[in-house]
Amino acid sequence: MNITRRTLAASTLIAATALALGACGSSKPQATDASPAADPTTPAATQSATASSVPTVSGYRPGEIPAIPLFSVPSVDVFASNADKAIVDSASKSLNTVPGVTISPAKCDGTSLVSGSTVFGGDGSVVSSSDNGTVVNDGQGGGTITEGPISIIYGGDGSGTYSNADTMVSLVVSTDGSGTYTTPTTSIVLDGQGGGNYSNSSTSETITVESDGSGVYSKGTVTIINNGDGTGSYSDDKLTIQNNGDGTATVNGKEVKDAPKVDKLGKLGKFPPVANLKPVESCGTVITLEDGVLFDFGKSDIRPEAAQTIKSLATVLSSNKVPAAHVYGHTDSISDEAFNLQLSQERADAVVAELKKDGVSSTLDATGYGESKPVAPNENADGSDNPSGRALNRRVEIFIPAF
Repeated sequence: MNITRRTLAASTLIAATALALGACGSSKPQATDASPAADPTTPAATQSATASSVPTVSGYRPGEIPAIPLFSVPSVDVFASNADKAIVDSASKSLNTVPGVTISPAKCDGTSLVSGSTVFGGDGSVVSSSDNGTVVNDGQGGGTITEGPISIIYGGDGSGTYSNADTMVSLVVSTDGSGTYTTPTTSIVLDGQGGGNYSNSSTSETITVESDGSGVYSKGTVTIINNGDGTGSYSDDKLTIQNNGDGTATVNGKEVKDAPKVDKLGKLGKFPPVANLKPVESCGTVITLEDGVLFDFGKSDIRPEAAQTIKSLATVLSSNKVPAAHVYGHTDSISDEAFNLQLSQERADAVVAELKKDGVSSTLDATGYGESKPVAPNENADGSDNPSGRALNRRVEIFIPAF
């Protein structure tokens, strides 16, 4: 698993292509930094009214209320860009269970079997852990990916959560398209029904958009209210406008005619659904034989009572027309490294010889790894012996690449 290589930094998330949340869910970006599309807070200026001079918002007609700006959020590409961490490509052909052995999907690096802390459930699920982090794929589209401060959750139903404890960036997407995006200064909330909220603590700016077309904008001394019925109001430290929606307005206590009514706000869009994780398929099949099934302690001669197990295994390989298989010998860490390496090679050779004697025509090769590829600790954390772990490490693996 290579999580660090693809981890998405906060700067990448914030700079990602923005999903515009305009009317009818338009995908045309209005901003790329999770900020409102326009700033309606230009100081008031005195302009000519129809009959007499009244103050107006700069650039607007007498009695006209500035539009509340909509806002955009970063895309949810952070989920898709990390999904491949929970996938192992290729496929394997299933084999029947052989008494006395364990058959499971294999994790591979290139064409070599990787023994370690990856467990395939055989139903598309997998659990893998390393020093870099942990991956869990439930085989049904959901799962988790973690690495240090990074945590990603795939709901399997279009929902998902991304968080980075170091940068304090988080993204939550719900099944109905609602969700939240937060940074240390910015908060964006979508209700999935066309409404939402935006706030930026560094600029003291807030926006509220309701699904009925009403909304509120605030920044500094400026407040804009859209009631969603054609009426609305504007105020700052010099100007107060009350628009009645019938062509009249009151500006600093004076009545104004021919004032444009306040148009409804367009609906905000939804967060797009988070794609499901793909079920995991292994790169082949690994058949694990504990050494006690085949050998006496410290020996490489296959015990007579193990001959039937090998014969059954040979039948499975032949009936499934397996083209090639690799036999790997492994030991625990008892005895010196050179002895273990030789013992593991001799045990792998013995299994290959027995399979060929039983009529297996597959291309077979044997490799001994000694104690170098443990699947469990040979010792406990306090340095004491771990007999159960050592027993798991003493094994012969028959790796059958996908075919």
